[in-house]
Amino acid sequence: MKIILTQEVTGLGQPGDVVEVKDGYGRNYLLPRGVAIRWTRGGEKTVESIKKARSSRAVRDQEHADQLKGKLEAAPVDVKVKAGSAGRLFGAVTTTEIAGSVSVRLHDEVSATVALNVIPA
Repeated sequence: MKIILTQEVTGLGQPGDVVEVKDGYGRNYLLPRGVAIRWTRGGEKTVESIKKARSSRAVRDQEHADQLKGKLEAAPVDVKVKAGSAGRLFGAVTTTEIAGSVSVRLHDEVSATVALNVIPA
């Protein structure tokens, strides 16, 4: 089945890409969720309009991503952890608490590094 992506699909493509997928995947997953439309001969106009909108959004999004990067890097993230009266931690700071805050990818070309502070709860 040949489809036109209207949204990004990981491992498949970007909006405006024309891709070939298995019939069941397209019919049962992509089309009902609205992330793709069926390819037709008249769909080439749709592809061009999607790609044009994507390119104009990319510039605006990169500028916005640069602004967000400045805000994120300016303010550290505090992770509250249970601690005793002497300030010693009960256990450790886990990787899941750290993974969500240290490096943030805001855009294809913009990523921010966020400072992390471990404080007693």
